[in-house]
Amino acid sequence: MHDIIIAVIVGIVEGVTEFLPVSSTGHMILVEDLLGFHGEAASVFTVFIQLGAILSVAFLYREKYLKLMQPQTWFQKPSGLSIWHVAAGIVPVGLIGFLAHGMIKRHLFSSFTVIIGLVLGALLMLAAEKSGRRPETTDVEKMTLKQAFFVGLFQILSLWPGFSRSGSTIAGGIFFGLDRKTAADFSFIIALPLMTLACVYDLAKNWSKLSIADFQMIAVGFVVSYIVAYYSVIWFLRFLNKSTLASFAYYRIVLAVFSYYYFFWH
Repeated sequence: MHDIIIAVIVGIVEGVTEFLPVSSTGHMILVEDLLGFHGEAASVFTVFIQLGAILSVAFLYREKYLKLMQPQTWFQKPSGLSIWHVAAGIVPVGLIGFLAHGMIKRHLFSSFTVIIGLVLGALLMLAAEKSGRRPETTDVEKMTLKQAFFVGLFQILSLWPGFSRSGSTIAGGIFFGLDRKTAADFSFIIALPLMTLACVYDLAKNWSKLSIADFQMIAVGFVVSYIVAYYSVIWFLRFLNKSTLASFAYYRIVLAVFSYYYFFWH
């Protein structure tokens, strides 16, 4: 298959799944295997197109990021969403992810572990929806630091491939009194610094594995991922205004069954 066609397909998959609670990692492993798209250059390509998806969130939430970056607000008592909320949401997973990065890459990036993550993440989302917790916070600007910290603790689950970063954080937000859209807003806002650092770290380690010929494919995948992720996030936020996470949970279980059949019975 032509490299540009592969770039478009993988870019679409990344853009659709990166911020939906369905596990982009699980989808990428499956799609890359179906396309026969493997190797070190493929791994670096995946990181680049993930940056495209991340930038779409940076644009969508640009006003909030500009507010968060104003130094004069950093040492005032928080009134609304602050840099300290973001820190509370990313420090736990950032610390553990940094310490365990090598182990996670070596032992958890396999089709079987992703299938386990898909199922466990689905059960977590269903448990959050069944918890019956009445939302106390319906605006990300009214979140407490305690809520931000506990969402950050749930984000640690996403270090297990297949669990889904957005799925674990949105479920955690529901458990601690956020409505679905507020939990999603906060999940997407804390995604930018965390995922950017992770991507830059991976790229710095693997940059030498790219050749000039790879950059056309990377550029196409990057742009496709950005555009698709942008509209995917907008759709998802509208969806959460009137629907639950249950449909995504059931989809994950179906995907896990299909993946198990494909990788182990096929």
